[in-house]
Amino acid sequence: MKILVIGGTRFLGRFIIEEALKQGHEVTMFNRGNHLDLFPQVECIVGDRNKDLSLLEAGKWDVAIDTCGFTPKALAESTKVLADKVEHYTFISSISVYKDWIPANIKEDYPIQFLTEKEIEEIGYGTQEQINAHYGALKAESERAAEENMPNKVLHVRSGLLVGPYDYSDRFSYWVNRVAEGGEVLAPGRKEREIQYIDARDMALWILKMADEKITGTFNVTGPTTPATMEDYLSTCKKVSVSDANFIWAEESFLLEQQVAPWTEMPLWIPEEHPLVEGSEPWRGASSINMEKALEHRLEVRPLEETVRDVLDFELSRREEERKAGIHKEKEQNVLNAWKTRA
Repeated sequence: MKILVIGGTRFLGRFIIEEALKQGHEVTMFNRGNHLDLFPQVECIVGDRNKDLSLLEAGKWDVAIDTCGFTPKALAESTKVLADKVEHYTFISSISVYKDWIPANIKEDYPIQFLTEKEIEEIGYGTQEQINAHYGALKAESERAAEENMPNKVLHVRSGLLVGPYDYSDRFSYWVNRVAEGGEVLAPGRKEREIQYIDARDMALWILKMADEKITGTFNVTGPTTPATMEDYLSTCKKVSVSDANFIWAEESFLLEQQVAPWTEMPLWIPEEHPLVEGSEPWRGASSINMEKALEHRLEVRPLEETVRDVLDFELSRREEERKAGIHKEKEQNVLNAWKTRA
């Protein structure tokens, strides 16, 4: 295939390009050229998708894979330009498009968020602050924009939590690092609570398979293929790092009393019994997104131990820098002390 990859090469895009080259495909990159040294053998059209889409008008590809579409304006313009230049368009969307994660087993037909035409126009290409504030709704409207310009030619990949080496979000890797450090580790809620995640390398393989077969439609893409609990995950981190970690499981009501922020300070934790939004219901379905449709289309997920080991190796190679997620050690210790006193 002749493949156009739109967007970054730091994480998912990196693995898509690596795997595509390994399979013998011809790849063209379109991005701002910040990491040209990663794939010097690959043609790169250097430009900003919000300014330079005319740079794509002379090309023609079998497949376009869009890893960095965050606003409906950006998707509308890229799919309009590429409508007669590609046979298949893959858009990396998100399970955040859904209006909530209240029920278990959310399928692709569950209601999604929306924005008014006025809101879409006002946001435009969006500032980072706007994108963060309206992330799910913007992804949902981006799906609609892409489908409008390229009906029945788009694969909408509603991704779950993407993890693996080169993940700079620090959510999955917070636990890998923290458990490797050992000692008493504050752990959130029920140890039997299920979690979901997808290794970016597994998603890259699946996307290329779907693109090659020109399969379109909307798919929840996450993992693992068999249920995994938070205890499974932390125990795997402990085993891989040969750590002496001792997990202290604190009740979620106590963590909320201590103003421990779900997902950011305690990654992979969304309260089961307490709503995130006052007047709503708890998002108990957050880690039970239905992925049957993707599995029917041969999504394969590697063992958790392999992902954890590779993430740990990557984390050991990173320079010291402030991480984006995870509770600070001093606050963790204070919460641990308060929990033990209460207990």
